[in-house]
Amino acid sequence: MPGSLLRTSFIAFHVRTASVVYRPMLQTHNRQLFLAQQRLRRFLQTQSTNPLSSAADSTAEWYTQSAVAFDIDGVLVRGKRALDEGRRALKMLNGDNVLGKRIPFVLLTNGGGVPEEEKAADISQMLGVEVCADQIVLAHSPMQKLALEYANKHVLVVGGRGRRCADIARRYGFNNVSTPNDVVAWRPSAWPFMDPPSGTQLSRSDGRDYSNHPFQAVMVFHDSFDFGRDLQVVTDVLRSRNATVDGEFANKQSIPLFMSNSDLVFSNDYPRPRFGQGAYHVCLRAMWDALTGGAPLEYTLFGKPNRVQYQYAEKLLDQLILNAVPSTDITQLRTQRRVYAVGDNPAADIAGANGAGWTSILVRTGVFAGGPGANDLANPADMVVDHVMDAVEWIIKSELKHTETDAASKRASRSEPF
Repeated sequence: MPGSLLRTSFIAFHVRTASVVYRPMLQTHNRQLFLAQQRLRRFLQTQSTNPLSSAADSTAEWYTQSAVAFDIDGVLVRGKRALDEGRRALKMLNGDNVLGKRIPFVLLTNGGGVPEEEKAADISQMLGVEVCADQIVLAHSPMQKLALEYANKHVLVVGGRGRRCADIARRYGFNNVSTPNDVVAWRPSAWPFMDPPSGTQLSRSDGRDYSNHPFQAVMVFHDSFDFGRDLQVVTDVLRSRNATVDGEFANKQSIPLFMSNSDLVFSNDYPRPRFGQGAYHVCLRAMWDALTGGAPLEYTLFGKPNRVQYQYAEKLLDQLILNAVPSTDITQLRTQRRVYAVGDNPAADIAGANGAGWTSILVRTGVFAGGPGANDLANPADMVVDHVMDAVEWIIKSELKHTETDAASKRASRSEPF
């Protein structure tokens, strides 16, 4: 199994529309960089003895001329069911291919709501191929860099089941976290359409009086499990003059808003796509416009198809190769490496890959359901195939052609007279 992903710095993008402003951000985190490097080295050292990776040729050389980024849901798995093509595709990249080499890859998903370690364990179990936590990039993974600024500031964390996202935020370094459930437990009339939450549904046990504890930021980590509650609490906080949940309203945003992905729909084991976090974004913007009369709503957005996610993944691939092959000239590699992205969602996977200058491959096992010869009209992929195994076989064939072309060029250059 190729080595782990390394979380590094990222840069958000900047787009302005009539009522929505996306704001740029740049952060670094040397300590996380060092720890991820250590985990990567340990992971690479254990590959030959790991039973889950026994199908991979742990002695195979690394093929550094290309790399692959896979979406997970709708590509490698569907809901809780692993796709057989996904198992075979990852094993092929581990060295079971005609190149006889291991091709580096990352798993880049707009999913989330669980720690990276848990997601890695789930994928390893489902696919029978060991995946390290540092190989998993969830939609909210880059948001941990925000802890540099908000470590001790009061943050409203939204999304996910119960207090899970609050727990993830604390793991990332956010030390002062509350959730909408905490607010409703404090004052049930804040959202009277549910039983007051208690026990493990809460992220705090200190009986905080939210009238006296303003927030400094709102962070949507994952899909909302209660749209009504989360819309109410978030708009209350954003509209409040003093950023409390019960403060006097003003038609202007009081604190920053960060959201982790904009997928309108996603694929699971249901026969048709389901609403994703992007559906919550649509509702939040509509409610904000209706309540404020169209005042600007500013937020920083993470996840695919935003360029930030692809810049982030490229740095992870750089570090993967540098740890596996320390002699690599990474500057030269960046100019030569071909990166392939395999996904099922044209609006996220394909649009993002095309924007990053990667080769995009669209599969028919998830959101996209076009028949033979069809491609997405709004975000056409470079290649459309039935499933991920077809995608990997096409990648290997493409790399064989590149290898033969490169070899022929070298032979020709050696035979040229001076």
